[in-house]
Amino acid sequence: MVGYDPDAKCVSTAEAAAAGSASGLVTRVLVSPLDVLKIRFQLQIEQLSSRNPAAKYHGILQAVQRIFREEGLTAFWKGHVPAQFLSVGFGAVQFMAFESLTELVHNVTSFDARHSFVHLVCGGLAACTATVAVQPVDTLRTRFAAQGEPKIYPNLRHAVVTMYQTEGPRTFYRGLTPTLVAIFPYAGLQFFFYNILQQFSKWVIPAEGKNGGNVKNLVCGSCAGVISKTLTYPLDVVKKRLQVGGFEHARAAFGQVRTYGGLLDCMRQIMREEGSGGFFKGLSPSLLKAAFSTGLIFFWYELFCGLLCALKSPESTRRKEG
Repeated sequence: MVGYDPDAKCVSTAEAAAAGSASGLVTRVLVSPLDVLKIRFQLQIEQLSSRNPAAKYHGILQAVQRIFREEGLTAFWKGHVPAQFLSVGFGAVQFMAFESLTELVHNVTSFDARHSFVHLVCGGLAACTATVAVQPVDTLRTRFAAQGEPKIYPNLRHAVVTMYQTEGPRTFYRGLTPTLVAIFPYAGLQFFFYNILQQFSKWVIPAEGKNGGNVKNLVCGSCAGVISKTLTYPLDVVKKRLQVGGFEHARAAFGQVRTYGGLLDCMRQIMREEGSGGFFKGLSPSLLKAAFSTGLIFFWYELFCGLLCALKSPESTRRKEG
């Protein structure tokens, strides 16, 4: 089970970080195309409809075909290098912090570290910690995924140097406020619903084999990701809009561009020009991504933790025999 369990603790904090980073790496490779689609939809000012002639993207299939035709297959992995840094770093810090926080709750409070509400709070705090650590990489990833052809940034080093020289160091933390506002409930709800669904699955299927357990982790994680993403999605759109501020010239080929003065100004402009539906642009690929990524994150994390425990068990047996 994800989180500190005094009855079955066999993974250290460092091992949790290693399992979290490995799960993030594998998952990112698989879900990158959905992430690129989601970002393109989120940044489009025009309505996502074939009835709007000015709209570059209308739907998932049409967007996939157009991106492939105009930019090639590799476009679906644009920004993959910074995205991998993001996933590996975020996964390591998040799961390390989560395991540490739930253990702290167990040691210094009367709360049960396995309770769903403990997972809600600890999951949110762990994600906020990870977000502050990797926010510059997230901004770079967004810009790489957002740019069309010809590219403004040919590589990661050029992007870092150019952004720092032309926009200053604060540009790497564009969108941090809505990110933190959104990530606490989003990640907290992920851990919260994952915990509830795991408990529910044990009640429905009290006995299961190892393979069934792996499938269960995947399904519970996917459901938790869809629920939490739907509830917190509008702030993700605002974050993406703010992260490409000062990058408007690279967005000219995609349609209209806007300049936002901050979180509230961005929300006001979206509501005024695009209506409430503007806050849910890209929801379909985002939910697909949330289902796959969250499910795979928990699946791989549990799997890697299980492998680490299995590797340690022969040593424990030998020590006891010695």
